[in-house]
Amino acid sequence: MSAATVSRGSRLFVLVAAGWFVCWQVAVALGGGRRLGVVLGLYGFVFHTVFGKAYALVPTYFDRALAFPRAPSVHLPLAVGGTAFLALDAAGVASVALPAAGRLSTLEVGAVGWALGVGVFAGALGWSVRDNLSGAETATSEAKADRRRVDRFANGFVPLALAYLLGSAVLLATGGAGPFGRTAPQLSHLLAVGTATLLLFALGFRLLPRFLVVRPRLPLVLVVLPAGALGPLLLVVDFAGSSPWFLLGAALQAIALVGFAVAYADMYRRSDRRRVGLTAVLVAAMTGGIVALLGVHMATAGLAADVAAAHVRLGLLGFLGVAIVGVSYQFYPPGVATVPLVGDRSAAMAVALLVCGVAAEAAGQLGAVDPLVEVGRLLALAGAILHAVNLVVVFVERRR
Repeated sequence: MSAATVSRGSRLFVLVAAGWFVCWQVAVALGGGRRLGVVLGLYGFVFHTVFGKAYALVPTYFDRALAFPRAPSVHLPLAVGGTAFLALDAAGVASVALPAAGRLSTLEVGAVGWALGVGVFAGALGWSVRDNLSGAETATSEAKADRRRVDRFANGFVPLALAYLLGSAVLLATGGAGPFGRTAPQLSHLLAVGTATLLLFALGFRLLPRFLVVRPRLPLVLVVLPAGALGPLLLVVDFAGSSPWFLLGAALQAIALVGFAVAYADMYRRSDRRRVGLTAVLVAAMTGGIVALLGVHMATAGLAADVAAAHVRLGLLGFLGVAIVGVSYQFYPPGVATVPLVGDRSAAMAVALLVCGVAAEAAGQLGAVDPLVEVGRLLALAGAILHAVNLVVVFVERRR
């Protein structure tokens, strides 16, 4: 029963994330602004998916069971409510009137709700693996004993990613200090790069080789994970500043992103698996390399509005977003659906729309071609809607 409870909570997070995905693309298509897009895309789509899958994967990868099976059910309304209020603030609604509490700041309510949800998440996972924090016990079977070295090394970076998450939640709930205000880019970088991307690297080096049925190159793993762990910290110490720390952080993060792209491309080349989800992750990994190049460019040449806009969009949608869509199709393959028009082709079409959309939008932003930007956003919206339909159909059919 406890395993079923965790699985149900994990699926609900993923399903809600698909709804945030559509809301995100609608807001971008309507010109909602970068800050609203970051809230809906990062706090909504990316992290609701991260929360859902982490509840299912992290305890298992640490050879433990989730100590509090109902934690996802407690966490979900806090995450949804926190994100919704943060989105209202980003959309320009500074306060709302609640019957029993009077007029409240949407930013304050959203920040506290989000932080409380993170506390539930980190507390449940931390307590579950409290006697195996290093990840030395991996639950790797004897048949795959040759993978244990990579599995142990990757496990060791999961607590670091959770530490970034907790730190950002504390800063968000308390209002931060100095440059770490609630709406500052430092916070979004801690979340996107410090937690989401590092978890993609750490859990990815355990999960993706099993999907592809190949082993990752150990030297690449040994480079990517430390660089991806230290890079975010150095980036936010002096974000966009003149000290060498920001440049070093950008360089380390670029090494991690490019290294991950090389590692995954190498595994994909050696694998005979050619499923839609795995190909989507390949495209996402390659996009991560472009995100790294744009980041290094801004670190060395200075911030420019067009480059920053493309960097954000490619990072959130082209890299994290498409990677999440690809992994989702591995866990919830539309090919098993019996509903007409939903299957591997609709999954491939959703990925194609997203990739073409974000590519067109980024090209339009960098080249100052506004019509291309608009077309790209509409394509991405169509891809998000189709992705949500694919997941809803698969989830409904699984309940029958």
